[in-house]
Amino acid sequence: MTEHGQQLTPDPPDRKTERLARAALSRLMEPQDAAGLALVRAAGAVDGLKIASGQLAPGPGLEQEVASLLLDSGVSSAGAGLAAALRRWAPRIPDLAPERDLATMQRLGGRMIIPGDPMWPSQLADLGLHEPLCLWWRGHEMEFPPVRQVVALVGSRDSTSYGASVTGDFAYGLGQRGCAVVSGGAYGIDAHAHRGALAGGTNDMPTIAVMAGGVDRYYPSGNEDLLRAVANQGAVIAEVPPGSAPTRYRFLQRNRIIAALAAVTVVVEARWRSGALNTAHHAESIGRAVAAVPGSIHSANSAGCHRLLRDGGAVCVTDVGEIAELAGPSGEALARDKETAASDHDGLTLEDLILLDALPVRSTSSVEKLAVVAGLSPESVRAGLGRLGLLGLAVSASGAWKRSGKQG
Repeated sequence: MTEHGQQLTPDPPDRKTERLARAALSRLMEPQDAAGLALVRAAGAVDGLKIASGQLAPGPGLEQEVASLLLDSGVSSAGAGLAAALRRWAPRIPDLAPERDLATMQRLGGRMIIPGDPMWPSQLADLGLHEPLCLWWRGHEMEFPPVRQVVALVGSRDSTSYGASVTGDFAYGLGQRGCAVVSGGAYGIDAHAHRGALAGGTNDMPTIAVMAGGVDRYYPSGNEDLLRAVANQGAVIAEVPPGSAPTRYRFLQRNRIIAALAAVTVVVEARWRSGALNTAHHAESIGRAVAAVPGSIHSANSAGCHRLLRDGGAVCVTDVGEIAELAGPSGEALARDKETAASDHDGLTLEDLILLDALPVRSTSSVEKLAVVAGLSPESVRAGLGRLGLLGLAVSASGAWKRSGKQG
């Protein structure tokens, strides 16, 4: 039974095996683990788990296929191949207990969904190799709204009264128009987005919160009542299994899901180095529309929005009608037009965008520290810094790195 009293249809045997494998893989691998996702794409989830856990040896043909998939996705082969990944996953193998994780979700009244399920958001396929292995889901058991009916509202955790008012108005108005509002469940703009959508929602899934940690724990704790209401009326989802901590890099990784679920990402308030800009980068990279709300030139909370508007990465929006228009066919045309204009970000992979966002502007940072901040392996960071350096987006000083003065 779900927390809404609906009976879940039992999986056929093959589907159950697939579900168990993906549940295990989601604990074994970090989100956006390119080598792991390539392995699953090449070998399937069931055999992929056997290979990842050492029960089955990968043949040279499979290793070549994984390397080819990584190359096609723009991931450097240095330190990102299957052999390195197997060493990286080994310490987590003893902790794999997919039946336990699925039972935990059942006790919570939730479930885990995988690609091919009726509830699976088809728009996540636009992430390509970086589509999540699964989603752990608490909330209504229903098909996910199509992409044109979903809008992401994101911004600063320390929002101003202006940002709170604008977000609430937008979310309420979008809900009245039958749109679902997706955000990250955090303090500030995220919370105002969820509250406004709950108040104005007219469809069965008015709002969705995408978590960086496991959905067994409503985080942050100060938003527990709000997130409980989101689960009761909409959905709270994550790609990491129950018990997973909401670490910094998992916040960065989940931003791609927020961006992919929605037709348009609206940045309401964002500081110059805000995580909301990371969500906007993800949206741009998969051809989604990006919008920003203008604020006072004296407000540091709007500096990131003005940066998006100045650099041409976002459309200025001031009312709900403009957002709804972007979410429709005209927004798709806008995204295509933006793709034709050359940008310093063109050709950057999702990992490169995350690394670029992690680079400091004034001080420098070591490879090891950048690996922690960006949630990437040191080898991937070194390779990414090399690519960003060639593009003039990063510079090195005495072995440490920072963002160059060139803004893409």
